[in-house]
Amino acid sequence: MLFPISHVQIAPAYLVALGFVVGVFGGFFGVGGSFLAGPVLFGFGLPMNFVVGTDLAHIAGKSVVAARRHHKLGNIDYRLGLLMVIGTIPGVELGAQLIEYLKRTAHVDVVVGSCFVAILLATAAFMTWETTKTLRASRGERAAKRDLNYLRRLSRWIQRVGPPPYVNLPVSNIRRLSVPVLVLVSFVGGLFSGFLGGGAGYIRMPSLIYIVGVPTHVAVATDLFEIIISAGYGTISHALKGNVDILIALVMQTGAAIGAQIGAQLTEYYKGVQIRMAFIPLPIIGAALIVYGLLSGHPFQ
Repeated sequence: MLFPISHVQIAPAYLVALGFVVGVFGGFFGVGGSFLAGPVLFGFGLPMNFVVGTDLAHIAGKSVVAARRHHKLGNIDYRLGLLMVIGTIPGVELGAQLIEYLKRTAHVDVVVGSCFVAILLATAAFMTWETTKTLRASRGERAAKRDLNYLRRLSRWIQRVGPPPYVNLPVSNIRRLSVPVLVLVSFVGGLFSGFLGGGAGYIRMPSLIYIVGVPTHVAVATDLFEIIISAGYGTISHALKGNVDILIALVMQTGAAIGAQIGAQLTEYYKGVQIRMAFIPLPIIGAALIVYGLLSGHPFQ
């Protein structure tokens, strides 16, 4: 099927299947799924600026479904999510402006693709280190416990010494958190969202867990809630710049709506470390798909 906005030809069945898989991952891991959806869309032959804008449109709709399920499970910290929006929106707009600049230089695919690969591999490497240490610590290894204590003390130190004003987040079990620190974390996540597409949960979700100190299940749910707002804004911003193929996003959404509910429900049956461990291979797969697309220059349909 030829999509007239982006001028690419993609089989709708592939897009529905991709939407379903990304929906399951998004509901389970609390990330928008751009670590997989973006690379696959690029592999289908979609130019990178359309990958970013279209993925944001798809993620915004899918996250509504997943967040609704997490709301019923009581996992969303709404105060945290709304405060994050303060930093996310400016970050998204800056990322979108960077895409516009790269479009004028004709290097958007290479630059954005290379940045995507670097971020995905760095995220996978860090989470591999953390989950390995957590599992070793659970078996009583002192060195692993010591390393994890350093990581936990980092979030507690940030909560204690960040500049005012401060906020109390009872749902996240955080008594005091610096609002400027939270805004900075969310700004960085928004920047990657506007520049690389999706909700940038591969940045924001680990940041919420390891820097802010939010429990994994709450970080998953709250990130999905925040993505509704940030990805919605990003979709509008990129649409005005001509970077959104709304037809592709709608086709993907038919599968994502079902997958997101399944993924959200699955979080009830797994511990935080298990969720984080299952997440690790996915950024690596996404990075490999982008590298393939950059090197081959041909869609894999």
